[in-house]
This record gives sequence, structure tokens and C-alpha cells, in this order.
Amino acid sequence: MKNIDKASVSKANNPRVAAISVLSEWKRGRKYINISLDAALRRFKGKDDDRALFAALVYGVVERGITLDAQIEHLTGRSVESLDTATLTALELGLYQLYYLDRVPPYAAVNETVAVAPHQSKTLVNAVLRRAVREGKPIFATGSAGDIGSVRELSLLHSLPEWIIEEWMRDYPDDYPSLCASVNSRPPVTLRVNTLRTDVPTLLARLCDDKSGALAAVQNPICPDMIDITNAGNITELFGYDSGLWFVQDAASRICAAAAGAVSGDVVIDVCSAPGGKSFSLAIDMKNEGVVYAFDLHEKRARLVQEGALRLGLSIIKAAAHDARMPDEALIRRADVVLCDVPCSGLGVIAKKPDIRYKDKADVMSLPDVQSAILSSSAEYVKPGGVLVYSTCTLRRAENEDVVDTFLENHGGFEPCGFSVANISAPRGQITLMPHKNGSDGFFIAKFKRKSDIK
Repeated sequence: MKNIDKASVSKANNPRVAAISVLSEWKRGRKYINISLDAALRRFKGKDDDRALFAALVYGVVERGITLDAQIEHLTGRSVESLDTATLTALELGLYQLYYLDRVPPYAAVNETVAVAPHQSKTLVNAVLRRAVREGKPIFATGSAGDIGSVRELSLLHSLPEWIIEEWMRDYPDDYPSLCASVNSRPPVTLRVNTLRTDVPTLLARLCDDKSGALAAVQNPICPDMIDITNAGNITELFGYDSGLWFVQDAASRICAAAAGAVSGDVVIDVCSAPGGKSFSLAIDMKNEGVVYAFDLHEKRARLVQEGALRLGLSIIKAAAHDARMPDEALIRRADVVLCDVPCSGLGVIAKKPDIRYKDKADVMSLPDVQSAILSSSAEYVKPGGVLVYSTCTLRRAENEDVVDTFLENHGGFEPCGFSVANISAPRGQITLMPHKNGSDGFFIAKFKRKSDIK
């Protein structure tokens, strides 16, 4: 029998070692942090509490990175660029525990972090963390400085790039303080109930029967066919996943699908469908009668949509790879409903995807051209009297209202189409949903109708 390397086993079980590894990899490659973390969690050998700490540390450091790095520069008198990746990450990890994790005592945060810091920088990490303990929480990390109003203060308080705050100040002058605060909230996971296989009361009762006692499940206050859950752990292990009784979808995304008004027998095209939530909701609304063409630019993502449809028993979904900027000639003027949920900057979902805040500003500024091209292409599918829905999960007028205004100026055959979903009403055909107002992701929805007399 081979000898077991106890040090290797210990590292495999250590949430701080694992967190430094994932965060360092993320900094080098800037891959999506959720993908890197999910893969690492599958390899992690620690107990449930350690798994939870591992995930909390990774997401926490990404979420509070701007604030933590500013404090590191204060405590060290050095720029963060002068520190190697592993040392910087260890410092961020330690400060995050000291400032934001009440369940970790200061002595443990210091000692455990120093233990996993690089050998050559243990002395530095120890000194910096002990100084942080002596000085207490920085003013900008707690919001205790009184009126926090300048862009710099808001950036440090909420760990947001200044350019995002400036955009929100300009676009949403009455809402930007609440929007900044919302990015570090902990929204529940929202499940869309597959009402072709069960109903909300039945599924809710089964979820509330969770034996661990940790899971909390309630009916979503906006959409009656959805359930909010907290403390879920591994979402795929919840009751009803394997049997296709639900899928994950935010309430804003559900409202978007419902606004389209698809009914049984319709021909529907979802031009940017992955990961599939809107296509699934549309198919359920249609009672699995008609057809939903679920397109995505990448073949792999289209396959994932088709696999999801199979799990949910939605046979009308036909997923395929297709570039949304070029209409499929075979489907021009054939669709009753076209959903155009375009690639966007994602500023409405930072609370769920904290690494979005680090997107390159130049890349974001170029998005409206791509979005306009996709919207114009998608319009080709809509038959006279049919409906076109444009949506994003971002909060930027340049990607939302400005794109819509340009579209209407250049497409006289379309007109705004008002809609109402539950208690959400958009009589002029467009609405911006905000986390602090609607309890959902930040989201923009605009609905148009092709005039019947335009050929």
C-alpha cells in the first residue's frame, strides 16, 4: 500500500490554500470566477463547513477587491502592482476575513492566513495583518464616515470601479446610491417552477421538507410561478432537479419571457438563448405546443440548452448554433415572437457575478454597436403583427434606451408595445428593473410590434 502524503491531504482540505489557488489562477487568466470555483469545489476534499468557507473567501475577495487593495497600499506603503500575485492574494484573503467575516476570530484570520502565505512573504503578511487588527476596520470599508458621496468614496465603500459609478450617477441620478449598495447584497436563488410537471405549492412543500433545516424556500413576491431559496448548497442536489421540476431563472428574466406573450402553437425565436432560461419559460408558457428556436453563437452552449430542455421535458425547443448578427434566411418573417436578449456589460447582475465589475471599460463602450446589429437582424424574423422583445441584464442607457431609440428611428415598421406582468407594468413598452426597487436583477425590457400593414 502506498504511503499517503499527509501534507498533500491537508492542502487538499484547506479552504484558504484552495482559495489562494483559485484566486491566483483567476488573476492570471481573468476567467469567469464561478467556472473556476465550481471546478475547484469538485476537487475539494474538505468538510461542508470548509467548502462554504472556501466559496465565501473566493467570492468575497473578488467582490471586495478594490477596497482590499486600497487598504493593502495604506498598510504596506507599497503599490499592489509591486507585490507578487500569491502574496497579494494572501493579504487580500486575510483582510477580507478581518473586515467582512465576523465568524472568523481575528487571531484565526491572521494565523491561518500566515500559515498558507508564500514562505518568502510570511513575515510581511503577518506584520500587515497584525497592523490591520490594531487599526481596526478602515472607514471606507464600513461606511462610517458620515455622508459618503464622492465617486472615490463610493468606489472604496462598495468596491466598484469609478467609471461604473460615474455612469450610474449620470443615467440614474436618483438611484445610484442604492444601485452601488446593491452590488454586494446576497440575493436568493430563484427557481422557475416547471408547471407542466408540478405546481408551486407542491414543490414548495417538498423543498421546505429539507432535512438539514438550513434551506429556506418561499414563493417569489413578484412572479407567482417562482420560488426563492437560500442556503441551498449544491443547487443540483435539491429535490426536483433531476426530474425537471424546476430550473434556475431570475424574476427579471422570467418577466422578460412573460412579456413576450407567447402562446400555444406560436413560432418563437430566442436569438441568444444560452443558458436557456428564457427559452424554457417560453416553452412552458406555450404548454409545450409550437416551436422555440433557441440559438446561440457557440455549439457547446447550444448543446447545453438542448440538454436542459430534455431534462425539463420541453420537446418543442430546437437548439442550434447560429450567429445572431445574421438572420437565418429560412425563418425570415415566420416568427410570432422573437426574443433578443443581447450580450451586454452585465452591470445589473454584479451581486451574482462579482467579477463583472472588472470588465474592460473599452470593451463595454463598444457593445451598443453589436447590440444594435443583433436587434436589427432579429427584426427580420418577425412576421406582420408579430412581437419583438429586446432585453439586457445591464443598467446603462447606452445599451438600453439608446439602442431602442436608434432601432425605432431606423425601423418604421415597428412600434412600441405596452405590457404588464404580475405587478410590473410598462404601458409605453419598456421598463428598467432595479434590485432595490423590484427585488430582481437589474434588467431592461423593451417590447415592439411589427405593424400589420408593413410587408
